[in-house]
Amino acid sequence: TTMNVEHEISLLIEEIRRLGTKNADGQVSVKFGVLFADEKCANLFEALVGTLKAAKRRKIVTYQGELLLQGVHDNVDIVLLQD
Repeated sequence: TTMNVEHEISLLIEEIRRLGTKNADGQVSVKFGVLFADEKCANLFEALVGTLKAAKRRKIVTYQGELLLQGVHDNVDIVLLQD
């Protein structure tokens, strides 16, 4: 449901803040691999990639590419666009 997506996105924002660091532009960013490997995140998000895609569509986060795959895209930066 939409309610769930909104809720998962807000949790995602919290986790990015918790695990990420500020980049040169003052935006918080975290590597996909860090997010994916985090135990708390693994338990929170059944479909982390789906939540990321939804957040990207809403311009809440941005990252290179469409589909993120564990291992292949571990070094992709997920950047939080909103504070």
